[in-house]
Amino acid sequence: MTCLKCGGHDIVKDGDKYVCKTCGAELTEGSGEAVTADEAPKKSKGREFLEFIFPIVIAFVVAMLLKTFIFANAIVPTGSMLNTIQEGDRIIASRIEYNFHEPERFDIIIFKAPDEVAKGDNKTFYVKRVIGLPGETVTIVNGVVYVADKDGKAEQLRDDFVTACTPTGNFGPYEVPEDSYFVMGDNRENSIDSRFWVTTNYVHKDLIIGKAKFCYFPFDDAGKLE
Repeated sequence: MTCLKCGGHDIVKDGDKYVCKTCGAELTEGSGEAVTADEAPKKSKGREFLEFIFPIVIAFVVAMLLKTFIFANAIVPTGSMLNTIQEGDRIIASRIEYNFHEPERFDIIIFKAPDEVAKGDNKTFYVKRVIGLPGETVTIVNGVVYVADKDGKAEQLRDDFVTACTPTGNFGPYEVPEDSYFVMGDNRENSIDSRFWVTTNYVHKDLIIGKAKFCYFPFDDAGKLE
């Protein structure tokens, strides 16, 4: 070994340091100032493995934390949300969105299906649009949706997102309970939603996974969901 401080060769190892007996320089193991690069002690295979695997483990843990507490990833298997969401689209939902405010009308949400939960299935998720809010009354006449507030004042809701069909049918009235929501698919002629569930016609807030934010695959459909 060569001391790069004085050029001497009389270097001894003392614990985890190298000491040059010529000039007295005390340097840590592997320091470029103490020894030439090609003579520096090599790392053990175990240390090299740990340095390789540690960033991967950290990245995995961070990804799991994000998936569990921040984001939800879902594949839409049906065409019930056409043309807003295509069959087979992959979407990202924010799990923390409703920690800051209540769900709003026309939000697209991911939630556990009430009928499936009643059967003990907590893994089947639905994707629908919020139509009725807590305390409101939803009535559908000839496919047209009307919502009345607690005072009985009714209004016809916009339906410009219903583009894959011409809605038909008469349903309701549905009185939405507190902390619950009435939801429908944008493809209203081909959607199993609040109109047809057996257990309850409403999604309780506790069953909401998050607000759908983006479609990320396929790339042709990628973009913000509204």
